[in-house]
Formats: sequence, C-alpha cells, structure tokens
Amino acid sequence: MRFFIVIFLTQLYCGFAQKKIDFKELKTIPGFFKTYYDNSKGKLYLEVDKLNHAFIYVSALSQGVGNNDLLLDRGQLGSTKIVKFIKSGNKLLLLQPNQNFRAITNNALEKKSVDEAFGKSVLFGFEIIKSDSVAYIIDLTPFLMQDTHGVAQVLKQKKQGSFSLDLSKSALNMARTKSFPENVDFDVLLTLKGNPESSGLRKVVPEEKLVSIYQHHSFVKLPDSNFKPRPAHPNSGSITTSFMNYSAPINASMEVKYANRHRLEKKYPDTPKSEAVEPIIYYLDNGTPEPIRSALIEGASWWNEAFEDIGFSNAFQVKILPDSIDPLDVRYNVIQWIHRSTRGWSYGGGVVDPRTGEIIKGHVSLGSLRVRQDYKIAKALLNGSDDPAQIEFALARIRQLGAHEVGHTLGFAHNFAASMNDRASVMDYPHPLVLLKDGKIDLSQAYDRGIGAWDKVTVAYSYSELNKNEYEDDALKNIINDAMTKYYFISDSDARPVGGSSAYGHLWDNGVNPVEELKRMILVRNTAISNFNDECLESGESYAELEDLFVLLYYFHRYQSEATVKWIGGRIYNFGLKGESLPEAQWVSSANQREAVNVLLETISANFLAIPLEKLQSFPDRGAWQYRGRESFKSQSGPTFDPISAAQSATNFILQRMLHVDRVNRVFNQSLSDSNQLDMSEFLNLIIEKTLYQNHSDPYLNAIQQAVNKTVVIHLMRLAQTNTLHFQIRSIVNKSLLDYKKGIDKQKKPETIDLEMSRFIASYFKAPEKMVSAYEVKLPDGSPIGSYSCGQD
Repeated sequence: MRFFIVIFLTQLYCGFAQKKIDFKELKTIPGFFKTYYDNSKGKLYLEVDKLNHAFIYVSALSQGVGNNDLLLDRGQLGSTKIVKFIKSGNKLLLLQPNQNFRAITNNALEKKSVDEAFGKSVLFGFEIIKSDSVAYIIDLTPFLMQDTHGVAQVLKQKKQGSFSLDLSKSALNMARTKSFPENVDFDVLLTLKGNPESSGLRKVVPEEKLVSIYQHHSFVKLPDSNFKPRPAHPNSGSITTSFMNYSAPINASMEVKYANRHRLEKKYPDTPKSEAVEPIIYYLDNGTPEPIRSALIEGASWWNEAFEDIGFSNAFQVKILPDSIDPLDVRYNVIQWIHRSTRGWSYGGGVVDPRTGEIIKGHVSLGSLRVRQDYKIAKALLNGSDDPAQIEFALARIRQLGAHEVGHTLGFAHNFAASMNDRASVMDYPHPLVLLKDGKIDLSQAYDRGIGAWDKVTVAYSYSELNKNEYEDDALKNIINDAMTKYYFISDSDARPVGGSSAYGHLWDNGVNPVEELKRMILVRNTAISNFNDECLESGESYAELEDLFVLLYYFHRYQSEATVKWIGGRIYNFGLKGESLPEAQWVSSANQREAVNVLLETISANFLAIPLEKLQSFPDRGAWQYRGRESFKSQSGPTFDPISAAQSATNFILQRMLHVDRVNRVFNQSLSDSNQLDMSEFLNLIIEKTLYQNHSDPYLNAIQQAVNKTVVIHLMRLAQTNTLHFQIRSIVNKSLLDYKKGIDKQKKPETIDLEMSRFIASYFKAPEKMVSAYEVKLPDGSPIGSYSCGQD
C-alpha cells in the first residue's frame, strides 16, 4: 500500500511541476526549433518534436578576448558536430554519433555493426519538463550556460591562471538569440572568475580576475542528400573531410577523403557557361573601414575569374554584410574584421558537413593590425619618403590576404611551392618582391594582383560541373595530370622551415632559386640599411620608433634564409597515385647545397651582422613610455641598444635551422648513396671554418665574431645531445669541438676569449646535459610578415 502511495504522490508532484510553467504565457519563438523565453527567470526552453533526427550543432565566440596569444577572437567558430536528441526514461539526451568510422553500404546490419563498434558522446542530458503526443519541452538554459568554447581551458593552457564559470554573473543574451526556419541561434554572456598568473589578461580585460565573453550556439538543419561528395586527390590542393570506411573491399583503402567545397550547380547544365542555381556569396564585415573595405572586396572577388573559367557566370560574389544579419548566422559566408591588442594571424574556416565535406558556411577572420605592420615595413624600406607608395604596399598585401583566407573557406589548402612558379597561387605565403632600380628601393611589384594559375586548377578540380558523358574519375585525373606537368604542390608540414624537407615548398619566399633570391635580398637589405635615418619617422613620432623600424630591415632576409636552408639535405618530390606520371624523388644537387651553405654563412659573418656605427648612435635608450615590446630588438644592456644581442639573435636563427637534427640526419644519409654529395664532415667544416677561425682587427667586428662563435659552439653542443641524432654524427660533432679546443690549447699565448672558449668546451664534456640550456637570444616576432599556425597566416 505504501508503495502505491509513493507512486501516486510522485505522479501528483510531477503533474504539478509540469503545470507550474504555463508555456502559453511565455514568449514563443517559432523556427527550426520552437523556443520559449521566460524573461522573469532568465530561462530558455526548447521544444523537441523529432527524436533521433540528426542536425548540425556549432558553437562559437560572438565576442572575444582580444589577445593574439590566446587566439580567442570574435567570430571564432568551434567544430561542426552532427547531433540528435534521443529519449531515455524521463530524459532527452543530446547525442553526437561517431562520424570517423562508417560503412558506405546499403546493408543496414553492416552499418549497425560499425555504429556499435565505436564510441559516441552524449553532450548533455535534459530532464523532460513537459510532454505530449507531439513534442517534449526541455530547459535549454543549463546547456547554453556552459563554457562550451573552452575559454577557461585555453587560459589554463596559456598559463594565464585557473578560471571557472561564475553563473551569478552570466546570462542569456536575447539580442543575438534568433530563430529561422532552418536554423536557430542562441547567445549567452558568460563570466569566468579566477586568479590570473600573468599580465596577458591585464592588457585586454578591465578586471583581470573576471573575464566576460559571449558564446554562441547554433542548431542547423542538415543539408539535403542531393550534394555529391568529390574524392580528394593528393595534388588537388583540397582541404579534406576524412573517415574510415569499414565496408571498403579488402583490396581497397579504407580511408575516404572528400574535398571540402561549397554546393554549386549550373542553372543550365547543358550550356558552356551558365549562372549558378545559387551563387556563392561572401559578405564583408560592415565594420571594415575604408580604404581596407574596398581592397578586401577587390581581393576576395578575384576568385570569380576561376569560376568563370569553368563555365559559371558571376557565380562568386562579394558584398557588404547588411546591418540586420548576424555574422555568425550559418546561412551567410562572412569575412570578419577582428581586432586584437597585438598583431597576429588571420585564418579561414567554416561549417562543414562531416558526412560529405559540403561547406555550409565559410568564415574568414582577418586581423586588423596586419595592414598597419605592412605599412611599417614599407616605411622602413622607403625611409618614409613616399607615403602613397607605403599605403598602396599595405593595401596590396590586404587584397592578397583577403583572397588567401577566402580560398581556405572555399576548401583550398596552402601551396607553398607556388612562389617558384611565378607566384602561381594566392594560397602561398607571399614575401614582398622588393626590387632595386637605379640603386633605389622599388615596391611597385611587391604583391601580385589576381589569383594565380594554380588557383584555377584547384577551383577546376573541386567545382567543375562535369559533363554527364564524362567518367568523373577520369575527368578529375586529367585535371591533375595536366597541372602536374606545370606546377608543384607542396602544403604545410612539407614546407615548414625547421622540419620540412621539400626543396620547393617555402614560406614567405620568392623566386625559382632561393639562393639567388637570398643574394638579391641581401643587396636590398644593405641598401635599405644604408638609406635608413630619422626621415622615416612621422611628425611627432618618438625616436624610439627608429629602433623598431630598423628591426624590419636588419632581419629582412630571415624568411628567404629559411627557404635557402631547405636546400641543405633538401628533397625534390611531389605527391601522387599509382598509374600517374610523377618526377622521381631526388636530393638537391651537391652544387646547390654547397652554395646554400656558403651564402647562409655569409649572413652570420661579422661584417654582415655589424650594424653601422652611425645607425647605432641614432637609437635612443628605451626609457619610460618607450619600452621594448615583443617586436623589438632583444637587449642584454637594459634600456640601451645592444648590437651584440642583435647579432646573436640573427646567428641563432640561422643555426637553429641549419643544424636542425632532421636536416643534419638527411645530410648524413644523402652521402651514403652519393659520394659526391655534401656530407656531414664537409658541412661541419664549412661552418667551423667560416666562424670559429675568423678574426678581425676592428674591436667592434671582433666582438660580433666572438658572439657568433659562442653561438656556434652552443648549437654544436646542443646538436650532439639531441636524442634523435644518428650516433655517427654525434662522434663527428664531438670530434670537431675537441679539435677546436686542442687548437686553442696549442697556442703559445691564446687570447683570453679563446681560453674562455676552451674552458667552456671542457665543461661541456664533463657534464654535457648542463650545457644545452645555455642562454640564447631570440629574434623579435616576425611572421606573419608584416606571431604564431593551416588555415592561419
């Protein structure tokens, strides 16, 4: 009897609880999901009328933190998730199925076997507040009031402190909560409280213990099934969506890669050229100022030429975002203008259907301080002599940047080999092509205009509407095979300057031959330094700015040096599939490798590194109001300019790359199959002879040389202690250090500095592990050219 009383009372309570909320009295918001807003309680209720019905869920930051190192930007999108509501007892669970493992088959049981084999994720559990035969109503508020974007986690990872959500200072943001027939958007103000551990937050938040940010949530209807996925090719330049297909034949690869692309169809498919059923339209942030606004519209619009070439008329358009449209509305592709306290990367991403690779929303985030940095570069190069040319230089770069980032959101990866093909792609990282004409700096060709020939290849592969009579695989292969007779495609990891091995894929470079371009760039650098004086300052500008402008000239060769370094132990190769004609992979020629070593060693010679004395005298001490920042020269002399540290940082930069363990191992390996190739002993001897055995009668030059020598020795010690170094190389390096020490010890009257070096090497051999942590001077922040990386530049 007692049991039935308990059941009765429970049912009575539940019925009372359900009647407690009269949803007819609440504000009703119809749309993809019907919602109810209770203003008196600050709650949002969701009506779920379809169980086990998949839809897309995307989270984002609608307002950011504004610190480049944290990379928590306004408009930053989270990952795209496919989710569905399922019922379990008195709960609705928001379940995310696993899209990484599938079975592409009509066999339902085979699909089920894969589905049951791998884990899923329940993102949230909701108690059912009200239900009838049609729908369930749940309180969505607790789900929305989470730090979904992981801001607290980012702050902890970036050593800013431990923060947690303070719900008492958080609330729904109904001004940006909107509903439409195929998507519904929710916005919330969240406050994180904690104890900051560094000054990073202090610079961007009024109260560093309280970080308030806005986070956004979107529920979006899945696209229909009419979109046909396009298989990606290693040389297609595509950003891909990939998964494992467990129904693949035994003799076929299980990995499936689809090219990410927008849906694009001709209105009249049987005609050579046609308008699109729905053109791809990108909307530029209406908060973007002129003349940047016009430059971005022009640059982004370059892509239309490629679509015209494959038979689409006016299929790619760029417009200004109407005031009434939220940039995070998934129905609109957006180029967003974002601000940070320091210069940083721009990036392109979006919302992509994980099932097919269909791009539903392209979203570009452009850092606003880039254009100002480009203006500074031009000001330093021209010594402030031509303001219109400086502004045009900056705008030319922003046009290219706009096109580049939009390219990522169209589904295209970087091609870092494009610069060797006459600037064939906006998807490369472009270094300004600075010319010398009659001994004067010329910026007229600094940046190319328009997309390149490679960009047309990527558009043709991803977006061509193939003739019904064409076999798709053959048509796509023909596009690739034709392109590979003219171009190389080298993307991110292969092109990275430290670990990458590709001789053709470089960041921020120019020219077919990186060595020749470095030689030319050294002439540009030296000319610009020779011309540099306080004429580059604007009226009323601090003289301390001279030093920060000079940074851009002193290290002007840094990126082309990285391209040149990659010829040492460099490989020439491309990607491809069996049955395709591809060049055989090979080492860079021995002559080119030796030339690369010699030119690079010139950049760490005392004569190259020594800043002219008359320039040094123009740099004031950095006192109050003019402290050095992250983009300034490093100094071990306090507020006074330190030419020795400048030389050390440049030397350290080159040696880090020349003596990277992967590169050194490749140099060793290449000589095993070709006795004429540069080998490890020759490589080390070239470095040592051009540094450790150089002396200068001039005290200033000799001080620079000694700093270079100490840096060389430290890097050799560090290399020898690297675990992944081939043991044969370790013996060569250690022998070189011992030989150098013996040479010093044999001198009848060695210089004090030589004795110090001998003791330093002796200490290393007594306790090698203690020497690798020796102090090193780092370069000021540099890239993006104008500080930290796929889809980011």
